[in-house]
Amino acid sequence: MIDLYYWTTPNGHKLTIALEELGLEYRLMPINIGKGEQFTPEFLAIAPNNRIPALVDHDVEGEPLALFESGAMLEYLADKTGKLLPAQGAARYVTLQWLYWQMAGLGPMAGQNHHFRNYAQEKVPYAIERYVNETARLYRVLDTRLRDVAYVGGDEYSIADIAIWPWIKPHQDQGQQLEDFPHVAQWFERIGERDAVKRAYALAESVNPDQGKPMDEEARRHLFKGR
Repeated sequence: MIDLYYWTTPNGHKLTIALEELGLEYRLMPINIGKGEQFTPEFLAIAPNNRIPALVDHDVEGEPLALFESGAMLEYLADKTGKLLPAQGAARYVTLQWLYWQMAGLGPMAGQNHHFRNYAQEKVPYAIERYVNETARLYRVLDTRLRDVAYVGGDEYSIADIAIWPWIKPHQDQGQQLEDFPHVAQWFERIGERDAVKRAYALAESVNPDQGKPMDEEARRHLFKGR
């Protein structure tokens, strides 16, 4: 059994999509980041960076394995099951480079974009322009990649697609229009039709019916504390 410490953010969605796709048995442990639950000692013992998601895999030899960082968790689950990531060779590293691209580039830049456009108490035009433009640049990188391949890693659906798709879903909140990126748009629509993706987002709605609604001041204070 895997315990998934989760909230309804793009990084949280990565893990529910992967677990649904892989058919692994898991138990959701909601961590409401709008209420500051990511700062409890119990959660910090698992995820010292006070960020969701995190997981604890009890189905291992010896002590349960606790992991934080969504990219590491995706790689672990793929290796655990032998699915969604080539086991060796060039195809493995091509896939991993796009996973790391999301972790180091798209996620942080789109996240800052979303914060300064939608949540910052003080509007900073320079920051908004900087992060919207950088997000657009990254979308163009992805669009160029998807011009030549069906999936981000190549011919097969993988953890790279799973990592990137939830960050593309809120594209309008990032000041992006998918018609400007036709190859991304086609890929985005195709993956959105996967049953595992649909199940993951239905699950998110059941956990947090308020997702997508404006954040109140108390929730904003907890969410961005320490950033």
